[in-house]
Amino acid sequence: MMPVYLNNAATSWPKAPQVGGTVAAYISGLPHHAGRSGFAGPDVPGACRNLLAGLLQVKDSNRIVFSPNATHALNIALHGIRWRTGAVVVTTVAEHNSVLRPLYYLSKSRGITVKLVPVDKMGRVNPEEWEAALHKYKPQAVVFTHASNVTGAVNDAALLTRMAKQAGAVTLMDASQSLGIVPVLPEAWGIDLVAFTGHKYLLGPTGTGGLYIAPDVELEPVWVGGTGIQSDLEEMPVSMPIRFEAGTPNDPAFAGLSTALTWGLEHVLEDNNILHKTERLAAGLAELGADVILVEPPRTPVISFTLKDWPVEDVGELLYQGFRIVCRTGLHCAPKIHAYLGTAPAGTVRFSLSRFTTDREIEYCLTAIGELMHETV
Repeated sequence: MMPVYLNNAATSWPKAPQVGGTVAAYISGLPHHAGRSGFAGPDVPGACRNLLAGLLQVKDSNRIVFSPNATHALNIALHGIRWRTGAVVVTTVAEHNSVLRPLYYLSKSRGITVKLVPVDKMGRVNPEEWEAALHKYKPQAVVFTHASNVTGAVNDAALLTRMAKQAGAVTLMDASQSLGIVPVLPEAWGIDLVAFTGHKYLLGPTGTGGLYIAPDVELEPVWVGGTGIQSDLEEMPVSMPIRFEAGTPNDPAFAGLSTALTWGLEHVLEDNNILHKTERLAAGLAELGADVILVEPPRTPVISFTLKDWPVEDVGELLYQGFRIVCRTGLHCAPKIHAYLGTAPAGTVRFSLSRFTTDREIEYCLTAIGELMHETV
């Protein structure tokens, strides 16, 4: 039988139709790149940037810088900030290692101080605790995840941003788990920097991601090198987005992302449908006796749970070997949140749905978990 794929929070599968064909056709065609050679061809980066600008509802598509993934985008932001001596960063315990590790590196190399704000049992930031941390530490910057990759809880990005801006902080949001599944509106919410990836809920290829940089935000380039234009300059050009895009771009992958974005515009996600399936799976797991982290909306289609007396790694292995169900187990690269969820040190089993997950697959997963739990009786 075909596998039941419930690991979309890691990377989506299947991709949007025709994505693979677009990437293959681009690789097979005569190489070209807009602005870098004499061979005229379609402006693939420009087309993709325009589609992303429409999705993010930002006015200037050139404020969107491409990167290989969200991790690179977060590093562009965090290493590009002009840190003051004694700077403080406020972030949350829900962050992915793509935030935590750069911050740890900066604490060692630049002497910044990192302060962590706790989350509730759903994995969501409490606005009162967030505001208290802002007043206490007076950070130069704040970083927060829009949606937890462990529980699916979506934070009130507009509220957290407004509080941070009132405290005078630069705001960086990780939208890796949200863009494509819930609205992400940087300009409307006043967010300075938004990192995202293309291979999760946007249904595009791996090797795609980016960073939105607000017009009044200045960053130093992290990578410098060839740009194909203004080659007489000793430093990176100041014009956007090329200031942050050194080297040969991954145009085939971004052509595939354009295909995925276009498909998404033509096939609008039915929020209620995917939420209903997520709630059905979470409720069914709880009814079977699993210890499920129950999350109130707004949320993404992510469910974390554990089974009594079962190591999470064993559950994942048996689900695949016995039932061809693909999921994720462990800490999910967000190690600090588990102490607040009661799932430390082992983590959880994580199911993450996509718009392609069927009702039949939901019931099949519940049957599989029921059989596993019956073995422990």
